[in-house]
Amino acid sequence: MDNQEQSSLEEDGDNRRGLVLFWRGYSNTITPERLPGLGAKVVLQAALGVNHGVFLVEGGEVYSIGHLSSKNGSKNAHKPGPVLEKNFIGQRVASVAAGSFHSGAVTVDGIAYMWGENSAGQCAVASKSQVSEPTPVNISDPETSPPQLIRVLQLACGEQHTLALSVRREVWAWGSGCQLGLVTNVFPVIRPQKVEHLAGRIVLQVACGAHHSLALVQRLQPQEVKSIPEKCNQCHQLLITMMDKEDHVIISDNHYCPLGVALMETKSKRDTQSPNHTSLASEEVHLSKSTVAGAVDTNGQTEEHVPDAAPSEAGDTTGNEQLNSQRTSETVNGTRPRNSPYPDEEAVKEYFKKLSDQSHGENNCRNSGFAPVQDGTEPDPESPTVGSALNNLVVSCASAVGVKVAATYEAGALSLRKVMNYYSCSPQSGAAALAGLPVEGLKETREEQVKLEESMQGKKSSSLVDIREEESEGARRRLSLPGLLSQVSPRLLRKVGRAKMRNLALTPTAGTEADTLLPSLQTEVWSWGRGKEGQLGHGDILARLQPLCIKSLNNKEVIQVTAGANHSLAMTAKSQVYSWGSNSYGQLGHKESLSTVPRLAKISEDVLVWDLAAGQEHTVFLADGDGTQQSLYYSGRLNFQDDALAEGNGTSLHQPVQLCFSPAFDYVSKVIAGGQCCLAVVDKNVMGYIASLHELSSSERKFYVKLSNIKSQILRPLLSLDNLGCALGGTTSQLLQEMTSRFSKLCYLIGQHGASLNNFLHGAKKVATLAMLEHADLFLDSYKEYCDGVCNFLVMGGFQQLAKPTIDFFPKNHELLRSLAEVNEDMPLTDILHCLFYLPIQHLQDYSRVLLKFATCFEVTMPEYQKLQDISSKYEALALHLNRKRKEAEFTLSFWRTFPGKMTDSLRRPDRRLLCESSNKGLTLQNAGRFSVNWFILFNDAFVHAQFSTHHIFPLSTLWVEPLSEETCGMNGLKIISPEEQFILVASTPLEKTKWLRALSQAVDQALKGTHDDVAPTGVNVQRLLDPPVSRTATYTFYKDVRLKDAKYKGRWLSGKPHGKGLLTWPDGRVYSGMFKNGFEDGCGEYTVPNKTQNNANHYQGHWKDGKMHGYGIYSYSTGEVYEGMFQDNMRHGHGMMRSGKLTSSSPSMFIGQWVQDRRTGYGVFDDITRGEKYMGMWVDDLRQGCGVVVTQFGLYYEGMFSANKMMGRGILLSEDDTCYEGEFSDDWMLNGKGTLNMPNGDYIEGTFCGEWGSGIKITGTYLKSNAFEAEKEKTARKKLGSLAVPSDEKWKAVFEECWHQLGCETAGQGEVWKAWDSIAVALTTSRRQYKDSSLDTMSRSQTQTLESLEVIPQYVGPMTMEKYENIKKYLMKACDTSLHPLGKLVETLVAVYRMTYVGVGASRRLLPQAVKEIKSYLKHIFQIVRFLFPDLPEEGSVITCTASEADAHPHLYLQTSVKDSGSESPVFGMMVTSSGLLLPMLLPRLYPPLFTLYALENEREEDVYWDCVLRLNKQPDLALLSFLGVQQKFWPMAVRSLGEKEKVLSNSKDSCFSTAVECLQQISTTFTPADKLKVIQQTFEDITQEVLGILQQDFLWSMDDLFPVFLYVVLRARIRNLGSEVHLIEDLMDPCLQHGEQGIMFTTLKACYFQIQNEKLT
Repeated sequence: MDNQEQSSLEEDGDNRRGLVLFWRGYSNTITPERLPGLGAKVVLQAALGVNHGVFLVEGGEVYSIGHLSSKNGSKNAHKPGPVLEKNFIGQRVASVAAGSFHSGAVTVDGIAYMWGENSAGQCAVASKSQVSEPTPVNISDPETSPPQLIRVLQLACGEQHTLALSVRREVWAWGSGCQLGLVTNVFPVIRPQKVEHLAGRIVLQVACGAHHSLALVQRLQPQEVKSIPEKCNQCHQLLITMMDKEDHVIISDNHYCPLGVALMETKSKRDTQSPNHTSLASEEVHLSKSTVAGAVDTNGQTEEHVPDAAPSEAGDTTGNEQLNSQRTSETVNGTRPRNSPYPDEEAVKEYFKKLSDQSHGENNCRNSGFAPVQDGTEPDPESPTVGSALNNLVVSCASAVGVKVAATYEAGALSLRKVMNYYSCSPQSGAAALAGLPVEGLKETREEQVKLEESMQGKKSSSLVDIREEESEGARRRLSLPGLLSQVSPRLLRKVGRAKMRNLALTPTAGTEADTLLPSLQTEVWSWGRGKEGQLGHGDILARLQPLCIKSLNNKEVIQVTAGANHSLAMTAKSQVYSWGSNSYGQLGHKESLSTVPRLAKISEDVLVWDLAAGQEHTVFLADGDGTQQSLYYSGRLNFQDDALAEGNGTSLHQPVQLCFSPAFDYVSKVIAGGQCCLAVVDKNVMGYIASLHELSSSERKFYVKLSNIKSQILRPLLSLDNLGCALGGTTSQLLQEMTSRFSKLCYLIGQHGASLNNFLHGAKKVATLAMLEHADLFLDSYKEYCDGVCNFLVMGGFQQLAKPTIDFFPKNHELLRSLAEVNEDMPLTDILHCLFYLPIQHLQDYSRVLLKFATCFEVTMPEYQKLQDISSKYEALALHLNRKRKEAEFTLSFWRTFPGKMTDSLRRPDRRLLCESSNKGLTLQNAGRFSVNWFILFNDAFVHAQFSTHHIFPLSTLWVEPLSEETCGMNGLKIISPEEQFILVASTPLEKTKWLRALSQAVDQALKGTHDDVAPTGVNVQRLLDPPVSRTATYTFYKDVRLKDAKYKGRWLSGKPHGKGLLTWPDGRVYSGMFKNGFEDGCGEYTVPNKTQNNANHYQGHWKDGKMHGYGIYSYSTGEVYEGMFQDNMRHGHGMMRSGKLTSSSPSMFIGQWVQDRRTGYGVFDDITRGEKYMGMWVDDLRQGCGVVVTQFGLYYEGMFSANKMMGRGILLSEDDTCYEGEFSDDWMLNGKGTLNMPNGDYIEGTFCGEWGSGIKITGTYLKSNAFEAEKEKTARKKLGSLAVPSDEKWKAVFEECWHQLGCETAGQGEVWKAWDSIAVALTTSRRQYKDSSLDTMSRSQTQTLESLEVIPQYVGPMTMEKYENIKKYLMKACDTSLHPLGKLVETLVAVYRMTYVGVGASRRLLPQAVKEIKSYLKHIFQIVRFLFPDLPEEGSVITCTASEADAHPHLYLQTSVKDSGSESPVFGMMVTSSGLLLPMLLPRLYPPLFTLYALENEREEDVYWDCVLRLNKQPDLALLSFLGVQQKFWPMAVRSLGEKEKVLSNSKDSCFSTAVECLQQISTTFTPADKLKVIQQTFEDITQEVLGILQQDFLWSMDDLFPVFLYVVLRARIRNLGSEVHLIEDLMDPCLQHGEQGIMFTTLKACYFQIQNEKLT
């Protein structure tokens, strides 16, 4: 690029960043020049080819410069200045790339553009050798349907090919040559294709040389390795045996399968099933096998040339895995590959042997002593050790004698002796190794020798250098045991059981949180393409058609790769550079003429390289210089203008040389090389921002190098010391491993941050995207975690213990240790180790300082300034916090040194810190004995009271501290409250009291909040006095309380007592979950008691009080019984229901009634499902005692007195056919004594009866025929039915008593109204809270609205008006709709007992009178409760007056009475208050089904007669039926309306007359209460009247003679099936005030119609 531009305006542009300087080669006089033509444009990226360059400037514009042959057709054409690529106008370009003669760019949308040379298809354009303008490349995935467009992240260009890295981290290639990595032999490849060999891997970067390619790939997670079976797959015998012989143990793996299947065959089959790379590789392996096989005679003697096969074999396997496409015509029987540069196989062997010797020499030099580890020694996670019994045994024996065994080998294929021979071989070539075998090794069978070679072939990489490095690694880890390994002393085997340090990987596993946010350091380098210059790095000069991993760069933490024409470079996170390939001009940075494996560039160890670029035959390194300056180093071909000068100085530099003009630059952010040119992108230091960035980046790199040196030179040798685990002990060993693991994690994070800063400097440098700002929490948490590990190790005396076993190790490296720990003066080894491990924490101050520098570069009002200030304060606060934690740990350590030894062992914990202690007698126990010793110690998690050799620990979360007033108690006292103890501590002075109160309060508060490790913001006084909450959540295990001994409680506390919601668990399996109050179970809760005998558990869910079941609850017994009802003092007490068994069980039954102290006492109903009997009567102590009724499924009805579960004395028996016995009973329903037996026909027998009903009865008496007098006597006897039953008012007393108790009344009506309303409010609120806390029960919206409306109490004070009465009625309706209200709960319970009584066997028509009386009793008791809640509600039968307008609006609701006033009568309107009118509408609908069933059964016979008559009469037409019923003809409808039209009533018309009244009367079956049914009857009469008025067209008054036939017609046409039941229900439950009114008369008419229909004569 000749500088021909003369425009000073462009040269003196005012851009402050993105300046581009360029130069050629190296000389003492060379000076970088500004790139002409770009003016003030900010260059973001640049790329160079052989003779051209591409630049991306701010704004997304792209410029090309140099020889642009594609634009004017001449390869030597030259453009004088940068040319704008106009195709990109309107688009934003994200990155650019340049090949030898073509260019590429990627837009922010992920679309790739190519232009330039296209002779090999490198621009992905068909039929064109030159592409003059940027052309988009269509990259789509053909495997998707439809093909999905691939977005590109990065381009890399070579001479004849192009690679694209997609946003999905896949590699796509096009162009020509093996460097594409595609499975094809058709070139050029115009359509981009995916490099399938890298599929499934995360590719981070791609780079292209002239004819080879590189990829930086994130390492995959190690896969779980399947262990080799310990038994033979055929005969299932052990493959490895061990037996005692005298004082030795004989271990043998010589298994012989009796089934004739050789063990090695099985294993070889397993090995051959593993996928080979290509068929050619497989053929080469078979060739090597045959070679080895031919070299072994029948006696097992190995000839001298046999070992030479191993290198040859290894060399063959390093061939490319897809060369079969080029070698299909070759055979494998002795022919050498065409591409081989050697004349014969002997030359190949000698060359490999030379390389192997060199590699071993380097490894030995590199690993001697404790020099800085250059090649990394982390184990490869992708080469895990295959486990088997033999492996474990060999490694155990080796570890017993203190030998390190860490190498990986194929244990399934090696015998025990071969393992020893393999590891004891000298670091020589394969021939030397096999030649040194002992005699036992020469006696191996032919199959075993072949298998040994297969194990070498089975190495993961097919690269020769990988096999050589693993051989040398095995040599370094030589395993040496005296004598034969098969004879191991038992004494050595016993050593295996000793504590030892487990193998700890000092590199964090991939896939951590940091890997998702920052660049990964666990990377691999893959290469493919031409390799004749060694540029692939696989130890040979063979080509590779597909990507192959360079194993020697694994664990080197490569973060950047670049490629020149025929050489490659890789930069690591430690700022080291590895180079390989052509070194004809010294471009590799060392003096080797050709390097086929990566080698370190010869740069000083103090120089940290952080960017590099490779040209055609040179390399440029960007490194940190002195202070804040940077240094540029050049290595490679020199380009002198003066030929004479070139002759005097040579043409190349074989070692990187610093460019003399480096300090003249401001700040270089990136270097670029291409052809023979070099570029540097430079930023000016504006307001110190750029300088601060480079300072941060440089310090982070140096810090990472230091941490890496500590890890490799101190930690790794330290952890590998013999018997370290035994010397430290189990706990300290674990803490050491934890600390070193966290150190490695922090070190890895710092390395990632350094790599991230490199990328940041290459980019736009926006401060908001700094990793330490964007992911500050990641850094803060990592430092906190590491500091915790160091402090825990310090507290347990780890550094003192560590100094003892390492006394022989550290003195040899004392200077190294001091330099790494940055300690100048002489210090004890313990202190040096302490400083060494605290070194990383000091780096936090540097973060805070640099961020403050950044903040000064911005205006105070800018958001960047505020963010930098905030994050800086966080780092500073963390640094202060960690320093405070260090002091706490040191203070705690000094305390443990003075504390008694026995208690130290029990109290000392890694995370426990000392806060305060009373060794100075500043705190004593009140009323302590004269000679007692009380020592109080406050830790961050517990308060300890030590006495002599005993101590007690009080957890801080359940500790309450109350200061005692000096005025009241006369001392400086503190009251300590714990769940099971309380005591008073006396301080020596008020200051001491304040000190302890502050320390205790703060410790308790931090323990509750978990904030002991939280970082306090800067400027906040962390020593301020905090009052911990009195109510808190904590966990505690009781040890003293008898009732709760060993029980664990987790939940809310109040002043030392469980209070609130909690969970209590006992060791025997008992569990209580629910509410507590003052230390006892109180409120709602669940309790489970396991029953091991029943293999089930008892479960209770309900209310508690004072630690006992009290109130409503459900108890499910392990036997299957379920009790639902009231409890008191853990016993069933009050109303409850017990269900025993199920219908399919042996004895299912159900009892509902009253309980007293776990026994049935009082009224109850017992349903014996097995016997089909139901008892309704009194109980005493679980026995039927007193009045009772029994009904059976066979229709028998018993009524009488019971004693001790048996019916005895006077009683009544009534059978299904109405036969009735009234007399004496004995012994469970046995007729025994005088009595009367009434027959259904009226006859009866008087006398003495003996026997059981249905089994024959012996009668001595008189048989009497019935007469008129006797018939009347029978009716009187039937009226007596129920006289021996329990009176209705005596039933369900417990139900009503419980309701009164819920209202706060001890007895019925005895209490205060306001307390009752308060109790209702509490019940509603508590129930709502329980529903809210319950995860299973959810309250509907209507229920929520009902509860909200119940919160408004209707006005109940003052004179009762109709408005108040209606409001009370509405309130009662809502209260009865929810069981959460006491009234609603009462109604729900009454409905349950009613249905329990009169459903099933209880559905007996004999029980109808009792059922009706029971309902009236309900109304009476509920009305009493309602009048208690609303005291101004009038008594039963009283009248509430109303206005005349209200009476006119609802005339059927109000009564008209006369009041005499001054000798005259004036009408007064009002409503009579009755319990049925107020409560029946809300009660009867719930009881209607069982009640109406009883009515239907009772009236079944007469209703059958009625219904038969209805069916017959309804067969007649309307006119005929009207005539038959005697309806006057003037009331006959002649025409009726149907669908809006009048139709004439014909002689055959049916169901057309009075249809409106008929439909209205039919609604009587859809209503429940008598009042509603009466309204239907009244409306029917009104409809009849309206229709008759329409017929007569004049007013008239009904007479009963005229009305009755018409109404009888309507009743017949209504066809009401159970009209008799409806009539009797209305008659029994009708409001008395309506009996003599208008509705009463109408009801009497209906009743008359019913009886008339029954007696109607149809003839």
